[in-house]
Amino acid sequence: MNVELLYQKYGPMVLRRCRRLLRDEDCAMDAMQDVFVRVLQRGDRLKAIYPSSLLYRIATNVCLNRIRDQRLDLPGDEVLMHIAGMEDPEPRLDARAMLDRLFARHRDSTRTIAVLHFVDGLTLAEVAQEVGMSVSGVRKRLRGLRESLEKLEEL
Repeated sequence: MNVELLYQKYGPMVLRRCRRLLRDEDCAMDAMQDVFVRVLQRGDRLKAIYPSSLLYRIATNVCLNRIRDQRLDLPGDEVLMHIAGMEDPEPRLDARAMLDRLFARHRDSTRTIAVLHFVDGLTLAEVAQEVGMSVSGVRKRLRGLRESLEKLEEL
């Protein structure tokens, strides 16, 4: 896999994705570099039949991991709180804690599915294609996420 060619062709797309999720230019640039470092490290194991989809998915995962690990307070948090069913976006810590508890009960890929569907507005079929699952599998993951959220709201 020629990473230099991938960087030249898809670098701007990866950077746009990172900017959208992280909402910080420096963090987005760092994340973009991390995406291509991962491709360099794992290039022998990656199958790049559709390199744009692969890089988009890696960029999404890198950014979501940065958000989770660094607990960044992003301007787009209102969207995530809305997804979590929070009506009042003011108690950021409560919403963040609820999202952490919610996603801790599910695979990391479920978080990616939720962001692709609810934040990016992709259809179930588009999400399924991006994450390499069936539409029914994506629907099942989102249903499980909703059920977990309902249980958390009951507490």
